[in-house]
Amino acid sequence: MSDENILQAKNAAPKNSGQELILRAENLFKSFDLEAGFFAKKNQMVYAVNDISFDLNRGETLGIVGESGCGKSTSARMLVRMYEPTAGRVLYYPKVQDLQQGKNFGGQNIFEYNKKALDEYRRKVKYVFQDPARSLNPRMSAYSVLTDAFKYSGDKIGKDELYERAKKTFLEVGLTERHLEKRPSEFSGGQRQRVSIARALIMNPELLICDEVVSALDVSIQGQILNLLQDLRASKKLSFIFITHDLKVAGWFCDKIAVMYRGVMVEEAPAATLFKNARHPYTKILFDGAQGRVQASSVEVTSVLSKENGCPFAHRCPRAKEECAKALPPLQELGAGHRARCFFLD
Repeated sequence: MSDENILQAKNAAPKNSGQELILRAENLFKSFDLEAGFFAKKNQMVYAVNDISFDLNRGETLGIVGESGCGKSTSARMLVRMYEPTAGRVLYYPKVQDLQQGKNFGGQNIFEYNKKALDEYRRKVKYVFQDPARSLNPRMSAYSVLTDAFKYSGDKIGKDELYERAKKTFLEVGLTERHLEKRPSEFSGGQRQRVSIARALIMNPELLICDEVVSALDVSIQGQILNLLQDLRASKKLSFIFITHDLKVAGWFCDKIAVMYRGVMVEEAPAATLFKNARHPYTKILFDGAQGRVQASSVEVTSVLSKENGCPFAHRCPRAKEECAKALPPLQELGAGHRARCFFLD
């Protein structure tokens, strides 16, 4: 991605105009027990996510960005119940036709779903992992990887129909029928990521959660995978939550961007305007670093090992004052779709 991409932040896929809600996260928190060997202190906690809230509309792409360890992936994994939250809830809103078919779990907290509702939700919301080499079973053929979920889905699909569906899905992601019998080790990194995307697509989902899906790929392959996702977004009217540490990628691919720091969402705004309208000091530092205007900070983003009451960025912020360490600033509405969490906004 060139610097011009981040400044223009143009999307190839059409914008969502209906503003029909598909997912809402409300005040999510997640803490883990800190396990560090025999001599570790008991009851030590890591506070990974500390109050995350956002709305996602149908056909929309939300980018969640921040440095490693800021809680991006933990937040994403709560959205598919890989992790149960310490507090907070996630509401899912299915399409009207699904409600008409009796699937009446819309607008409910996914952490209260029974098994049937959770299985249906996980058909609609799929997760694509960062490292396909680890998420694909090395002993299975690509065809088995794609179709394994149907063994447990309850769908009555014949072998011929299932094969045609797998072949069609592979073609959609830029692979061919002959790739179906290969094993993951026989694919390149970019091809393995296409297999992972195909595995998600074969169930006809509405929302893809992509967790650093291009970070381990060469730059040229990154562009191919991003273009593929854009094409799929347009042709299948998919929604996306796109986890990345790369602001240039997020600015090009996403409709809006949420910036996280030490488990807290510090700013959210439309991607097309965030680079020039950034209000939080941390967001400004990220953009300056992405465009080479400042050197990378030598201050490490450390884990949150005690519950913080103040602003998580106060220890690095050039404009921090005494009150910043005493209370967490609220998310202030600054304009259409623009929120920031700071006592001293410009």
